[in-house]
Amino acid sequence: MNIKKILEDVKKEAITVEEAERLLKISPYEELEFAKLDFHRAIRQGVPEVVFCQGKKQEYLEEIVGRLYEEYGEVLGTRATAEQARSLQKKFPNLIYEEEGRIIKIEKEGDKGQKRVGHVVICTGGTADIPVAKEAYYTADYLGANVTEIYDVGISGLHRLLSQVSVLQEAYCIIAVAGMEGALASVVAGLVSCPVIAVPTSVGYGANFGGMSALLTMVNSCANGVSVVNIDNGYGAGYLAAMINRQSVEG
Repeated sequence: MNIKKILEDVKKEAITVEEAERLLKISPYEELEFAKLDFHRAIRQGVPEVVFCQGKKQEYLEEIVGRLYEEYGEVLGTRATAEQARSLQKKFPNLIYEEEGRIIKIEKEGDKGQKRVGHVVICTGGTADIPVAKEAYYTADYLGANVTEIYDVGISGLHRLLSQVSVLQEAYCIIAVAGMEGALASVVAGLVSCPVIAVPTSVGYGANFGGMSALLTMVNSCANGVSVVNIDNGYGAGYLAAMINRQSVEG
């Protein structure tokens, strides 16, 4: 539901006050047998509900994607398998699957190549962290941010990171993705004046406890301006970075 459009239609006398009232009384969510679709989320947050695909039955996923697409003309989904995506593409031929980030998306007609704004930088400690970084990249890009990717600049070869300082310092927000000991975020934050979102990954040997070592390092960062999302949560980082980026652009 687009409240602004409803109000504009009333102003233009395209609909009556009574019709507008009826539309505004519609429940803020749609009740399905297996889900409650939050159609007021776009009003509250500026972005429609995003679909978490992992573990969902295909028939449920198809109906959820279909209703969101019908309502908004666009859909973003995370943690989708290739099998889920192929099945969805039979019903929605314009659906794109970004396999490395496990993202499905349908963008609005005419939005292909739309202008992105601001500047978000995503950097990783190693090449093995790229899948999580890609989830962040496709999320921030979908939400309208201009995104630069810098891969494999972990602190074991600090010169690699230092060679990118000028790019980092131009960002409105930085996402630092790292496993192992997860020190990348602290080093990056010490070099820039913008917020840094730290993403611990489950990449590492046994003693990293599936990403817990990186998580604890990032949570205990002595650098200022570091926030931390959950282990492997590229989507959460990309969403938050896009919000920060948008507010920076809007001043």
